Amino acid sequence: MVKEKRYYEILGVSPEATVAEIKKSYRKLALKFHPDKNPDGAEKFKEISQAFEVLSDPKKRQIYDEGGEQAIKEGGSSDSMFHNPMDIFDMFFGGGMGSRHRGPQRGRDTVHPLSVTLEELYNGATRKLNVTKSVICDKCEGRGGKAGSVTPCRTCRGTGVEVHIRQIGIGFVQQSQTTCSTCHGSKEMIDPKDRCKNCNGKKVVREKKLLVVEIDKGMGDNQTIRFSGEGDQEPGVEPGDIVIAIDEQPHEQFHRRKMDLIYSMSLSVSEALTGFRRIVKTLDKRSLVIEAKPGEVIKPDEFRCIPNEGMPRYKSPFEHGRLVIKFAIDFPDTLDLTICGKLRQLLPRDREDIIPDDAEHCDLHAFDPQRDFNKSYGGSGGGGSREAYMDDDGSDGPGPQRVQCGAQ
Repeated sequence: MVKEKRYYEILGVSPEATVAEIKKSYRKLALKFHPDKNPDGAEKFKEISQAFEVLSDPKKRQIYDEGGEQAIKEGGSSDSMFHNPMDIFDMFFGGGMGSRHRGPQRGRDTVHPLSVTLEELYNGATRKLNVTKSVICDKCEGRGGKAGSVTPCRTCRGTGVEVHIRQIGIGFVQQSQTTCSTCHGSKEMIDPKDRCKNCNGKKVVREKKLLVVEIDKGMGDNQTIRFSGEGDQEPGVEPGDIVIAIDEQPHEQFHRRKMDLIYSMSLSVSEALTGFRRIVKTLDKRSLVIEAKPGEVIKPDEFRCIPNEGMPRYKSPFEHGRLVIKFAIDFPDTLDLTICGKLRQLLPRDREDIIPDDAEHCDLHAFDPQRDFNKSYGGSGGGGSREAYMDDDGSDGPGPQRVQCGAQ
């Protein structure tokens, strides 16, 4: 039994969600609320990162399910229990945490999400992106002040963190650490009168950088483009990379499935039975003629495909996947009585039951499983869904009676 559900609600998943479902939800939400893309989403981005950090770790998730957030935070403050949201984002998208652990002299990578349309991924595109990054101050050459004015912080003794010990019982103590309140983690102190006026003692300044992003044909969602050495600069540290993470946007007409493109087409009953001719506009503005000849019947939810008209293969743009057409049949609500007899003669009939003399004639009424189930039985939730009226194999079973009978 899950004690609290807030973290699950933040990620929009159920308590029974798999790790893969949690990762998928985090990726979409993190790209949507990343501060570089959504300046007002910083707090939401932090909540998403904390929820993901707990639910993606089996041990932390078990602790959370059994004891809630309080159980997670026991042993230290909430700030010291969670990683930096940006570090989690970089690690998830193949960025900074992994790079930083390879060597202490390399800065972390910076990941920027980039919304890209399906047309751009099909045809290729060039995008210009302004990013803001830290560069070493050229006035003080990265010292933060005058030469010789920088000294180790006396509060944290140059470690950047403060250790707090609290007794919680006889023979038991609790230890936690927080960022140094004096130097704010910089490990150093500079006399205010000696600080650099340009960077205010921070050793780096923020400046904008224009990046030209080349989007190759066939690239996909979450694929990355790396700009080596263009990350934030720090004195004595090799800059990391700027990593552009592609965020593929939904398309109104096409749904992408790897190299295949799926296109939904609605047909009338007449078109489905007697043939049709339609035009499909491709993502590169070409017109494809889609047709079925007379006598070729298209069934509801049937699929047909056109080879070599799907997405191009990445790094091999002359090779394409398939364009898959999914057909839906628009049946009329009613028919003119004068043509029913003609249709009965023209269309094949599968069966004709023999009606006994004592049979009861029934009237069929419209029925909506969700609405009418709850209305009739006062239920709520999943009991009225269509799945409740399906057999175990997924087909429509006999289920409850859907007709109202009356002897005539």
